[in-house]
Amino acid sequence: DGPAEWSGCEKMCADYNTPERTLTRMTVSSARNRQQDDPGVPLNGFFVPDLCRVRSVFMLVITSELMVLLLAMAHARGQWLDWNYFGLVSLLVQWTVLTSAALICLARPWLSSLTTARATLAMVTLVALDVLLFSGLAGVFLYPESIAEHGQAMGKSLLIAIIATLMALRYFYLQHQWRLQKQAELTYRLTALQARIHPHFLFNSMNTIASLISTRPEQAEDAVLDLSELFRASLRTTERVVPLKEELGLCQRYLALEKLRLGDRLNVEWRTDPALDTQAIPPLTLQPLVENAIYHGIQPRAEGGTVVIESQRSGQYVYLLVQNPKPEDGARQHQGNRVAFSNTQARIQTLFGETAVLKHSQQDDLYTVTLRLPWQTTGTTS
Repeated sequence: DGPAEWSGCEKMCADYNTPERTLTRMTVSSARNRQQDDPGVPLNGFFVPDLCRVRSVFMLVITSELMVLLLAMAHARGQWLDWNYFGLVSLLVQWTVLTSAALICLARPWLSSLTTARATLAMVTLVALDVLLFSGLAGVFLYPESIAEHGQAMGKSLLIAIIATLMALRYFYLQHQWRLQKQAELTYRLTALQARIHPHFLFNSMNTIASLISTRPEQAEDAVLDLSELFRASLRTTERVVPLKEELGLCQRYLALEKLRLGDRLNVEWRTDPALDTQAIPPLTLQPLVENAIYHGIQPRAEGGTVVIESQRSGQYVYLLVQNPKPEDGARQHQGNRVAFSNTQARIQTLFGETAVLKHSQQDDLYTVTLRLPWQTTGTTS
């Protein structure tokens, strides 16, 4: 496979920390400090996942069935599994688990407004009431003549349900804390890249502009404007995402600067779909990919080459491709570029979830970087 490194890490990764991300980190830190002072203060966000999602329901069903299986194996005498007990308990557990999940899902807006402790108490109470209802109904059929056995079975069911619920909520809470920690660590890494400008690009651009001032002052002026737009984008302070049209415009400015330096060695082929102009993309996500193509696929080659920039939509996903000639063997690799590549993937997944993917591939003499984003518009056409 081709190298997964980017040039320009020291420059255009500056956008990787937007003020919103810094604010998120400050908010998380502030929330944790408040919780240390007052354990009743809720953390940033609700710690219980959305139990209405199909994936959550599936995991609840599988986990509860595994618990019932263990109980049936422990209850069996002289055999591996008591199938009658397994069937009855499975029926009771699935009813209580699914109905409890539905109640928590419906009450989620209210629960998310409570403190962590109060939300936990409310959810345990909901589950307990639900278990009492279904275990009471089950006892009517299983123990119609024995009130003592009925009460004992209800007590055991209630105790098991409370313990299992507390364990599940504790797991959700720890997962929530872990996600907050990962977000804070990511934000810290992105902050470390803020304001680091790639020196080679800066020096090359300034030298190119200087050489044009006396002979072609209008081109020199345009180059200064292009460079200022790149720096302005790297210091963007308002948007988490921008329209793809704006990001492509920034790439055009960058390529105009490189065209002045590389001349006929650089060719660019655009295969973009205007229908995707409003696709949401984090600022300065595509431009570093283009810069990587220039520094590794065009600059080292005496004959130069062609950079292809393509956008297309397939179903609910938008694919952005940057293609360049295969980097020459022996080209110097940069550890920082590999770090930038992984940081970019972490960044898009933070904004769009696991459906956002950044990958690279090499086929014949072409090196391709593909960025997949879920179809999502910014609501603007700027």
